[in-house]
Formats: sequence, structure tokens, C-alpha cells
Amino acid sequence: MSAFIDIKSLPTEELAAQLKEQGIPAFRAKQIRSWLDRGVTSFDDMGNLPVALREQLKEQYTIPHVAIERKLVSAIDGTVKYLFSLSDGETVESVLMKYHHGWSQCLSTQVGCRMGCTFCATGKGGLVRNMLASEILAQIEAAEQDHGVRVSSIVLMGMGEPLDNYDEVMRFLEMVNEPGGVQIGMRHISLSTCGLVDRIDELRERNWQLTLSVSLHAPNDALRRQLMPIARKWSVDELLASCRRYASHTGRRISFEYAMVAGVTDTDACAKELAQKLKGMLCHVNLIPVNPVDGTPYRRSCGERLEAFVRILERAGIPATVRRTLGADINASCGQLRRKEQQNSK
Repeated sequence: MSAFIDIKSLPTEELAAQLKEQGIPAFRAKQIRSWLDRGVTSFDDMGNLPVALREQLKEQYTIPHVAIERKLVSAIDGTVKYLFSLSDGETVESVLMKYHHGWSQCLSTQVGCRMGCTFCATGKGGLVRNMLASEILAQIEAAEQDHGVRVSSIVLMGMGEPLDNYDEVMRFLEMVNEPGGVQIGMRHISLSTCGLVDRIDELRERNWQLTLSVSLHAPNDALRRQLMPIARKWSVDELLASCRRYASHTGRRISFEYAMVAGVTDTDACAKELAQKLKGMLCHVNLIPVNPVDGTPYRRSCGERLEAFVRILERAGIPATVRRTLGADINASCGQLRRKEQQNSK
């Protein structure tokens, strides 16, 4: 990335302070923010700013944005999958989904991912870089403008591990609530993590009312370590203890994501062990039939196995559902489109 300052990620007060040091009236910061909130990507388009000021801004600041590199629309349910290109030519994916309550968007927070989960397409190429707060926000603005809709809820569940890009993601979450912008409240935001215990504890202290979604995927350490390298750093018990602290402090229910891999994580024994581990916690389990990924032997669980797993959890008092599959005909799970594009370009 360039040495220019990312103006879009600056809070209005911080921008005003920087401008004031240069003898520029503070009210200009509000004008600039108004343009940025409208999705403007060039200082030349900020019509109510003097030309000299626009030129001055160009010398110091940049407006990171995303461009639509490729777009797929599901013929089944209208789900839209975007491949966005960033200012440096890197690409990320985002998915726009229609629910009865409105439009929801799945956002990426990193270019690639270093967590290395064995069933995930994104992690196959490793981490390229963190995304800026403004680039995360720009995914929403680009989708809204392109599809002519208002996004009313978001999930940080696309490419990358949000808590591995902690500072920029926290800045994004502050920006997304600001008046004049996309204005999505915390109760309409879900943040997914593979289980960075130290960051979960930091997030807990903010006491935000977002939904924490934890990718658990296995009920014990031996099995989880086969699937997720992060499990070598924190045990299942350490992770669940952190989740209990989070739920107790915030009063928010934890959502556990659980990948259903045929013959690996979907057995009755796994369901019973999971129910025992989650007993008494304010939580919900979201079962996810694993998506086939080239280079892995994993197969998704059949319908009967999914139903049996849900029954075992519910009998133990653990609410559980099977994630609704959207955009099946366009491979809407994040990471697959970018990986295919990379392979085709070789």
C-alpha cells in the first residue's frame, strides 16, 4: 500500500484536527466526510471544496475503494457473489444475500488468510495482507450501488480471520455505526472467528452488542487440531471458557459454527461430546455442511446425519439449526471464486 493516509478510515474529528494543523477550517472535514459517505472515490468529485484544497488533499491522502472484477448472480435465490479488486490489484470476495428481513452481506477482512483451516479454500494461498477499514466498508457501498439495495445486516465471515486484523476491523465497526454512512447497528452485525482467545477477551471488554460467531468445528482437541492449526495454540476448553466469559459479560448469545464433515465430525459421539461441552452456556449451534474443496478428501454430511446431530443437541437443551444454503449454483462460499481466478491466470 502507498504511504498516503487513508482518509476514509479517519474519524471526522481526527481529520478535522489534521486539517486544522494545516490552516484548513474544521468544517471542511464534515464536507469531506459527507462525500466519502456517499461513496465518492475521487477528490475531484467533491464539488463544494475549493480546487486548491482538492489538489492539496491528493498530495497527502488516498481514498481506498473496491471495483467489481466479476459478479455472479444465482438463478436459484438471487444471491450475488462479487469478486472485488482493491487499489493494489489484489482481490477479495463478498456475498450479498436476500432474507425475509432484508439484504445481508458477507464481508472479507483480509486478502487471504493465515489460519490454515484444512477445509477452507481461502487459506490455501496463505495471507497476502490485511484489509483497511475503508476497504471493508467499501464492499458494502459497492454492492449497494451496484445492486440498488440497502444492506441492513452484515457478517464478517468472508475471506480472512477478522480478529487477526483486529485494529482495522475495530475501526471498521466504529465507522459502520457513524451517522451519515451505511449506519448498521451492532445488533445487526456478526463477527466470525476461528478462536483467537486473547482477541475474544479484548473484544468482550468493548461490550458491543454484536453477535460473536465462533468456528468450533469439533468437540475435542484431537479432532480440532486435525482441522484447524489454531487449535494447537488454544485448547477447546480454553476457547469455550473465553466464550462463557464473553456471553456472561455482554449478555449476548454465542453462535458456534460447526462444520459437518462426513465420517469425521458428524458422528453421534461428536454430537454428545459437543452437547456436554456447551451445557449451560448461552449459545446456539449452526451446523454447516462442508463445501468440497479441491485437494481435500472432505465430503458433506447427508441430510439424515444432519437431522440426527440436531436431535442429539436439542435433546440436551442446546439449540441447533442447519445453515441455509444460498447461491449453491455460484459457489457462494468465500474463497472459491478468487482461487479459481488465480488458477486460471497461471
